[in-house]
Amino acid sequence: MSKFEFPKSIASRPVWGTLEVRPGEHHLIIAEAEGAQAVLDIATPGMMAVTHIIYIPRHTDHSARLRALNPAQFYEGPSYAAALQRIRRVLEDAHMGLQVYLTGTEGMMGQAMNEAMAVGIPHTAIQTEHRGAIGRRMQCVHCKGITEDVEVDPFVCAHCGLNLFVRDHYSRRLAAYQGVRVDAEDHGNVPEPRGIYE
Repeated sequence: MSKFEFPKSIASRPVWGTLEVRPGEHHLIIAEAEGAQAVLDIATPGMMAVTHIIYIPRHTDHSARLRALNPAQFYEGPSYAAALQRIRRVLEDAHMGLQVYLTGTEGMMGQAMNEAMAVGIPHTAIQTEHRGAIGRRMQCVHCKGITEDVEVDPFVCAHCGLNLFVRDHYSRRLAAYQGVRVDAEDHGNVPEPRGIYE
């Protein structure tokens, strides 16, 4: 799958890079869905010998190709939530010099980045590459609920039912964009939804 080019935006919006192999005694790769292709693009036998891959397929099937790389450890989880305890354990047990690579959707990368930062890895030392779905992880500023994979603007909050405007403001702490009520001043005046990048 080709990489999506995100349009320029405000400063708080994350900028995703391109994975490249860095020297290190240990590597942790957290890949989701089409992020597997980014892993396949950089994998070398030497790197894989000291790599732990945590893979979340999300309705794709790249597992066999990732396993064929012969990583030192491989885990496949049905969701990010299911893989979270393993991610935390690997990060807590990590030694100095661990190289962290995140690839997949913005929502997964943001959440995994928070876990890495919680154990002292600065966000600037974590490599990222967006691959796959462009839906956003959105927080309603009114009820604080999180709606995953939002692809239209405005959207309906999955928790309180308000019609929310998709803002580019990103909270690194929450790993989510912020959504505000689109019809706060004129109740019921909600524009037709359209794709968030149209």
